[in-house]
Amino acid sequence: MDSVLPVAIASIILGAVIAVLFFQTYFRKRTSEVQSMAKAEPQNPTRNPKSNQTFAKKNHPKSHAADKNQIKRHHPLDLNTLKGHGDSVTSLCFSSDGKSLVTACSDGVIRVFKLDDASSKSFKFLRINLSAGGHPTAVAFADDASSIVVACSTMTGSSLYMYGEEKQKEQQAKLPLPAIKWERHNIHDKKAVLTISGATATYGTADGSAVIASCSEGTDIILWHGKTGRNLGHVDTNQLKNHMAAVSPNGRFLAAAAFTADVKVWEIVYQKDGSVKEVSRVMQLKGHKSAVTWLCFSPNSDKIITASKDGSLRLWNINVRYHMDEDPKTLKVFPIPLCDPAGNPLHYDRLSLCPEGKILATSHGSTLQWLCAETGKVLDTAEKAHEGDITCISWAPKAIAVGESKAMVLATSGVDKKVKLWEAPKSQSL
Repeated sequence: MDSVLPVAIASIILGAVIAVLFFQTYFRKRTSEVQSMAKAEPQNPTRNPKSNQTFAKKNHPKSHAADKNQIKRHHPLDLNTLKGHGDSVTSLCFSSDGKSLVTACSDGVIRVFKLDDASSKSFKFLRINLSAGGHPTAVAFADDASSIVVACSTMTGSSLYMYGEEKQKEQQAKLPLPAIKWERHNIHDKKAVLTISGATATYGTADGSAVIASCSEGTDIILWHGKTGRNLGHVDTNQLKNHMAAVSPNGRFLAAAAFTADVKVWEIVYQKDGSVKEVSRVMQLKGHKSAVTWLCFSPNSDKIITASKDGSLRLWNINVRYHMDEDPKTLKVFPIPLCDPAGNPLHYDRLSLCPEGKILATSHGSTLQWLCAETGKVLDTAEKAHEGDITCISWAPKAIAVGESKAMVLATSGVDKKVKLWEAPKSQSL
């Protein structure tokens, strides 16, 4: 027993020492943490803790405005935006002198903008209100800037209207009021008109009148005399459904992009008195492996550029002796430089070749691209050029005023209720 007691006392003393050391270490650690937290507190304890939140709120609108300005100036070629449309803009077209731009809008209004300066802050425009229930799908100038052909769809079918200036007395308003010069109803049964294309017929014995081609969503295409509305001829693509049709700049050829990979070309044959004798099929462009989505003629009407869902562009020479069974030739093939996120090639929805024949404007969805027409090289790209799909693109037929200088200008329309003007890429980029 005597030996056990000292061991028990020693154990108690050792345990007490260990407990004291443990609690000393713990309290030192807590004291250090409290001191560290005290140092991290702001130097001025009387400052309002909400001041940071107030400051952030004051800064937010400024940063948001800066973001909006950055979006507005998202591309250096973006010249201007024509606002005021109440709905999706379905079509647009420049006058032959480039000083007027007509737009067709789903709000039932045709607007004719005066482009005295493409960089102007505001533009004068003339409104043409369509009849209630009329849905304009396409528009084109006929003969001059005062004659406008409008394709309109209603529940009962498609119609064409030609609006022209109505002369007024001096004491009345200075701006000429548009009046319907001719109208044609149920032109494609109940099918909608996809595109209308106009050209001044100058080839051969043509008399210089405007020729208008209306392309239905079915398979039929009708040619019209721009001034009188006379039916000049009818063709059928026989390709399930049309995508679009175009008349060559000199009024000689009519070509259609449709559901299949082949492009059919017709010649408009004129008589000695300038009237149209017939519209006969003369060529077929074969080479694409999938449907052709769009096409455009070269300025001299001897070439055609086609875009296909096979992911390629083709340049064709149609200046051949087709009456001797000579086939049109593929001059060049370019891959379309657009891919989806998975790397699959995309196709172009729209094409428009500038009057000089050097720059090809293209679009896919909301993306706008400029290509060198001779090499297929991408000159510039505008991602999200519109807030939604681009519905139409068209070059002005000649350089127009941009401030104190002149430039080639491209117009685009979209489902975002806007029409935008773009300057052509610099020539040294070609």
